[in-house]
Amino acid sequence: MSTAETAVPESPAAPRPAHRDANVLRWLAAHTASLIGDSVYFVALAWSAQKVAGPAEVGLVMAAGAFPRALLMLGGGVAADRFGVRRIVLGSDAVRCVLILAVAAGVAVTAPAVWILVALALAFGAVDALFVPAVGALPPRITTPDQLARVTGMRTLSMRVSQISGPPLGGLAMGLGGAPAAFAVAGVLFALSLPLLLTVRLRPLDVPGPDDVCDEVAASATRSAWQDLLGGLRYLRRHPLIGPLIAVIAISELGLTGTLNVGMILLNGERGWGPSGYGWIISGFGAGATAGAILLTLAGRLPRAGLTLAGTLLVGCAGAAAIAWVPTLPLAVAVALATGLAMGVCGTLCNALVQTAADPAYLGRVTSVVMLTSVGLAPMSYPAVGAAIGAWGAAPVFVGCGAFGSLGVAIALGRAAVRRAELPGSRPRPSKA
Repeated sequence: MSTAETAVPESPAAPRPAHRDANVLRWLAAHTASLIGDSVYFVALAWSAQKVAGPAEVGLVMAAGAFPRALLMLGGGVAADRFGVRRIVLGSDAVRCVLILAVAAGVAVTAPAVWILVALALAFGAVDALFVPAVGALPPRITTPDQLARVTGMRTLSMRVSQISGPPLGGLAMGLGGAPAAFAVAGVLFALSLPLLLTVRLRPLDVPGPDDVCDEVAASATRSAWQDLLGGLRYLRRHPLIGPLIAVIAISELGLTGTLNVGMILLNGERGWGPSGYGWIISGFGAGATAGAILLTLAGRLPRAGLTLAGTLLVGCAGAAAIAWVPTLPLAVAVALATGLAMGVCGTLCNALVQTAADPAYLGRVTSVVMLTSVGLAPMSYPAVGAAIGAWGAAPVFVGCGAFGSLGVAIALGRAAVRRAELPGSRPRPSKA
């Protein structure tokens, strides 16, 4: 396995909280710019498809990128571990920038035909399959283990900022200059992230652990990518903490994502709360999740992380089930706020525990599996949730989905490694004497 990526050694200066670390903040700014660019791109793609195609073609265009992303995601994790996260992040982000700016130039001189949009979505999804695992594996390389919870919270905040600001920015660009302007704005945001990523210092790759792990890492240079992929899956299966945590992520995402996305729209239709009601509920959930991320960012860690994870997941599942039974919109917004807060803490803790426990040599592959469960598998529940609500109504389906998601709580409590999991404590500052 190649670990020859450039790493700038850390200075011996006293450690500082991640939210005050200039190196982490440069990464955060680059990540935020890239995520906002993603949001603008999806707005431009959707509205461009809507202008030149019917509903079926719009669905085809929007779904096209998901297939290569899901199919190639695990391979992207292997590439990150074999060739280095810096190389993959910079290369894939540069390709995304060039690709979007080229399309912006193309649609400026001709109408955005459906085949062009499908080709763009397929290519963008394939590049994303490289970018997502690599950028997800960066946090343990830019900070110390005791700061990972803070960095994970900051990453969640970055995602929320992009979700809030990206669609309005994309809509404004579409309104002022059409598809060329919107695609150009996305490309410029990708371009802005590149110099910031170039200035991010990486901690040297350290591979602690038993001799057999180190020997396997050393021998991986002679193995194929397929063997590396299988080796990563075996590592996950055998790991006492990461394997169960990924199962918790997969089950909770399958149980709750469809409910909160598709189910919430249909629930609002049943109750007559309308689009504004849906907006208030989703905003309440987003505000709660943001508060949870801020809590972890400022606190750095919570005691009894494994038990806290299980408890907040249980609260989140109960909230997702209960929201379909509340009689008024203000109460539904309040339940969504509490649910979002619980899930924000749970998700941040889960990701921080995974990245803290993962062997650095496997970070790309671990991250690719985590992202595949949340990005690739969770949307598969959408059709089932919609069909079930059409047959039985929202309330029983919300309860069923909440109960299914709570199976993740059973897994967390049933595994001693998860129950006893703790995040690393803060390191004391060295004496100036």
